[in-house]
Amino acid sequence: MTALIITAGTAISAMGRGMEATRTCLLEQRQTLQPDTFQSPGHGYIGRVAGVEDHQLLGALHRFDCRNNRLADMALMTDDFMEAVADARAHYGRHRLAVVMGTSTSGILTTEKAYAARKDRDEALPPDFPYDGTQDLSSLPRYVAARLDVTGPMLTVSNACASSTRAFIDAAHLLATGLCDAAIVGGADSLCRMTLQGFASLGLVSAHPTRPCDAGRSGISIGEAAGFALLERADGRPRPARPAGYRLRLLGYGASSDGHHMSSPDPTGSGAALAIQKALARASLPPEAIGYINMHGTGTPANDQMEDRAMASIFGRAVPCSSTKGWSGHTLGASGILESMICAIAIQDQYLPHCMNSQTVDPLFQSDILLAPRHGKLNFVMNNSFGFGGTNSSLIFGPLT
Repeated sequence: MTALIITAGTAISAMGRGMEATRTCLLEQRQTLQPDTFQSPGHGYIGRVAGVEDHQLLGALHRFDCRNNRLADMALMTDDFMEAVADARAHYGRHRLAVVMGTSTSGILTTEKAYAARKDRDEALPPDFPYDGTQDLSSLPRYVAARLDVTGPMLTVSNACASSTRAFIDAAHLLATGLCDAAIVGGADSLCRMTLQGFASLGLVSAHPTRPCDAGRSGISIGEAAGFALLERADGRPRPARPAGYRLRLLGYGASSDGHHMSSPDPTGSGAALAIQKALARASLPPEAIGYINMHGTGTPANDQMEDRAMASIFGRAVPCSSTKGWSGHTLGASGILESMICAIAIQDQYLPHCMNSQTVDPLFQSDILLAPRHGKLNFVMNNSFGFGGTNSSLIFGPLT
């Protein structure tokens, strides 16, 4: 595949604002999930980002004002990410920077509030309701492009919980075809009633902080997050390098769609395994080269069992695996970018995070599930994301050499 590098990255979640805060949370094993007090309490524990309500989008950008875009803006303003994009924009030209964003709910909370404010249940939303700047799935990439002053190709990916992982794949395609020289890749998903009540209605929400891969796991904890990466061709026009930070290479990717069921994963894990195999093939790596896998690991009985079967069919017990959703909660369409940035931390620190809150691995599992953190030599790491409807994506990252 085309040689690609991540030259800047940032993430914000319940773990903290920015890469260093996220790193500290992992290393200090901080408990960050909290009882749900978001508008309609009673949905177990959530991963909530502090300060979103007080953050403002000003001036011409106010037409994009919603919780999702506020969360995205907070991430953009962190880790000098906007400055890194400004450097790339000056070098390549604003029309040569693409924006590829993943989200599953966009700014639906704004619509929920508008519906709740109606005086009559049959009353329509007001004609001036800003749907296109808030709930519309194109809102996030249009906001990010306007905020960063770039005019290249824009794309929204809404593949449920695989959205921002798949965004890397579509950005790689744009770069490989020469439609852009760099791409702002990432996504955001924020708390709203639809996800909290929707997952609860499916019986998938745990009454306790989620325990991925645990023998007694009972469901997910919903979270919110936003994150971004600046993806460039390694053989592109050279430009002055910024401080290294959490830079890494995107070495391979794989995607599949098994279409087993709208909300339940294929229990055999065959679709997930296919995405993993494609990523390994594209990276020209054998399974034993992977040093750590950041699992999708939602904490539901069906998802974690499926993923274990998929991984064990390829790696056996040779590769350490864990889910970091015990810290962040399941951040839906933003989980791919957040966990890719956690992979960057793992590579830089040579640190393998464990399954937070989990105590006893499901005895049926065959993979090497981490219940305690490890330090070890990491050259290549994998990030898995699997979404409703059988959308599967896997990414492989490595350090800059």
